[in-house]
Amino acid sequence: MEQFALDAIERITTRPPEAHHTLSLDPLTPLIGAEVSGLDLSKELTDDQLGELRRAFLAHHVLVFRDQELSDADHKRLASHFGELHPVTLPAEGSDPYVLEISTTKDSRAVAGNGWHADGTADAEPSLGSMLYITHTPEPGSGGDTLFANMHLAYEMLSPHMKSLLDGLTAVHDGLLPWQGATPPEGYVAPRTEHPVVVRHPDTGRKLLFVNGAYTSHIVQLSRAESGALLAMLYDQIARTPFLNCRVRWTPNTLVFWDNRCVQHHATWDYYPHSRYGRRVAINGQRPLA
Repeated sequence: MEQFALDAIERITTRPPEAHHTLSLDPLTPLIGAEVSGLDLSKELTDDQLGELRRAFLAHHVLVFRDQELSDADHKRLASHFGELHPVTLPAEGSDPYVLEISTTKDSRAVAGNGWHADGTADAEPSLGSMLYITHTPEPGSGGDTLFANMHLAYEMLSPHMKSLLDGLTAVHDGLLPWQGATPPEGYVAPRTEHPVVVRHPDTGRKLLFVNGAYTSHIVQLSRAESGALLAMLYDQIARTPFLNCRVRWTPNTLVFWDNRCVQHHATWDYYPHSRYGRRVAINGQRPLA
């Protein structure tokens, strides 16, 4: 591994651990993700608990909560502490407009999220984050893990010359790309937005890579061939660099909260013909800035 990549990893792994008094943290890896214990999310959290939870969220980007019994009202109340709720893009008739059902069975022909992506980046203001609550998991040993990748580190591990190139570029994110091979619902107007390739996290100021295979169409300042080659290299780095990733093994009644601004995820569909069911609540974000 190149020295500049090792330096990026060392800057994270040598940070002094932050003390927590109202919850406990068990990191999934040294670089991304942590399991949180000591909180009952069905109850109203105190200001101290919420403060420590926010700090843990910014530090670890992916938080895992096991053995939670949550109603939709509990789920939405928890998410609302981090911002306004983000409405479901295409809600089912009669459903809660802020709760997206995630259901996969043996009859499913595709699974949402089965590939590296961040949610809704074609929107002018992509979501801050998502809370996915899985209540039914595949049979034990049948798969269904979700992978998460640290986009701060994906940028920081690049060479100085590559960072310099990317810092001045923008890319188009097209909401029609995920519909390739399928027909969008009648009347659906897919968003299409141009975002910087490298943006800063609005809360921490850290730079991060902001392109993904699900929504990014092309880099505006390059030819299509150049854009395709550069994006393919960046996507390959995300998929093939284990240091960037953590893996969440789902158990029933687990909630995972991830920062959609600086994390990509991959919902692995390796459990056919078994089923999985959960509900997701997302939180409004803001326009990504260079």
